Amino acid sequence: MSTSINFNLNVELAAGYKNNSQKIRVMSESWIAHNIFCPSCGNTHISDLPNNMPVADFKCAHCGEFYELKSKKGKFGKKIIDGAYLTMMERITSTSNPDLFLMQYSDDLQVINLILVPKFFFVPSIIEKRKPLSKNARRSGWTGCNILYSEIPEQGKISIIDNQRISDRNLIVDQYAKVKKLQASNIESRSWLLDVLFCVNKIPTIDFSLKEMYQFADELQLKHIDNHNIEAKIRQQLQVLRDKGFIEFLGNGQYRKLL
Repeated sequence: MSTSINFNLNVELAAGYKNNSQKIRVMSESWIAHNIFCPSCGNTHISDLPNNMPVADFKCAHCGEFYELKSKKGKFGKKIIDGAYLTMMERITSTSNPDLFLMQYSDDLQVINLILVPKFFFVPSIIEKRKPLSKNARRSGWTGCNILYSEIPEQGKISIIDNQRISDRNLIVDQYAKVKKLQASNIESRSWLLDVLFCVNKIPTIDFSLKEMYQFADELQLKHIDNHNIEAKIRQQLQVLRDKGFIEFLGNGQYRKLL
């Protein structure tokens, strides 16, 4: 893809809208559809879906991958506000959950950063249930959720645009293919694998030990309260990460991260 990409959002598209969030949605979705390739297969463009689609905003006509877009002025923080809690929990346990684009734009409506979070990084531990709306609210009792962005392993934050520098398409497709190995057959297996990977990432050194991993046992127990053999589960998940090419076993309880 050319590096001469125009990072300006098209303000003319928002002329017929009064609500600011609607304006941003129309401009940002149009920008993605005209400028961004499919991270899954490398297809030149992804198609903008009709408004109010219940599942996604875009679809790749070549590989069939679905994508959702969230845009924000300034950087995304530790939490990202999302929709209904129950709907989100149903989505992440189904096959219909889309990959998520996170777009950061500037005050003068220029795209600055674009991150992709693949759908298989969404597990219950990164979804926070918000308090229900009060009885005086228009949608009394409605319960939303937050995506705990800071709890997503770094491998699940694929940088497509970094400070208006766009990554090579082939590099992104290769990166997506690598992390897709973390996709598991069921939500429990996926949750364990990603929760252990997140702990591996917390260790500051490239080489680490099983003893260091056991220090996360209490943290993992809180996320998996029905498991009564946490240390054995940690060892099992380290073997899975080894088999999938994310870490290397050095022997004698020693491991190395593979960058």
